[in-house]
Amino acid sequence: MARLRPDELAVQRLRELCLALPEVTERPSHGEPAFFVRDKTLFVTLDDHHGAAHLGFWCASCADDPDRYYRPPYVGHRGWLAVRIDREPDWTEVAELVRDAYRQVAPKVLRAQLDVTSA
Repeated sequence: MARLRPDELAVQRLRELCLALPEVTERPSHGEPAFFVRDKTLFVTLDDHHGAAHLGFWCASCADDPDRYYRPPYVGHRGWLAVRIDREPDWTEVAELVRDAYRQVAPKVLRAQLDVTSA
């Protein structure tokens, strides 16, 4: 079996975090893997999207550390955050951001399911 490159491993780890959430599905969007909850965009992984020189994902969240986060085009002004996953990210922190973003996008009934499974 072929070994995955570090960027492929990072996307796979993000994929596992996203698909573990209630009713999250994956399908391509703008040529990149994207994750949805009941047809609402949850996350979009990016690899050199619009000239980005790093691998990351966009999510509905907020944080401030330019070494790990950046403001994505199109949605940054609406409170979305781009999270770098190409610099040995803290996967515990990434998992928290993934869950927080899910809570902002998912319907109330699904947020309640997440809270039950997280308890």
